[in-house]
Amino acid sequence: MTIGRLSLIDFRSYGDAVLTPGSGLVVLTGENGAGKTNVLEAVSLLSPGRGLRGASLGEMARRGGGGGFAVAARLGDVELGTGATAAAPERRQVRINGAPASATSLSEWLAVLWLTPAMDRLFQEGASGRRRFLDRLVLALEPGHAVHAARYEAAMRARNKLLAEERPDPGWLAALEARMAEHGTVLVAARRAAVEAL
Repeated sequence: MTIGRLSLIDFRSYGDAVLTPGSGLVVLTGENGAGKTNVLEAVSLLSPGRGLRGASLGEMARRGGGGGFAVAARLGDVELGTGATAAAPERRQVRINGAPASATSLSEWLAVLWLTPAMDRLFQEGASGRRRFLDRLVLALEPGHAVHAARYEAAMRARNKLLAEERPDPGWLAALEARMAEHGTVLVAARRAAVEAL
């Protein structure tokens, strides 16, 4: 699904802007500092995660603005929105068709993947960085991938915490490892399918 309308309020360099891209390829041009990357970052916030730059929510509010910001998009008949209020500048709010929603639910409507020159370290860093990038690729093809990745990570954190105890409960350890195996199997299959599709 493509974005038919993008609205920005007090986001980065934009006080109030509405973009209505046509169908097909969209090219942003302009001088350095004109706000091209800010538009891309706004689009990236319409998917789960911390966005293109990985900045805190407080950094995204326009300087001299009210302290909060909003990014909204129309995708066919669906309205997506995210932002933060001045009263809670570090608490992300998400709305889908006007109703409150979780950030992870955004993946059901829009998949965003970006490659930037700053990501050249991707090819130099360890396996975990490359795996995170691959998972973002998979997420673009399979929105449910985020749920399995989150559940796998949660089970792994709980297992590692349990293993740090002097006498870990063997039953609880076995249950956590079974959960990791269940979600890990789905993750590996989705990663393989994505690599084959590329």
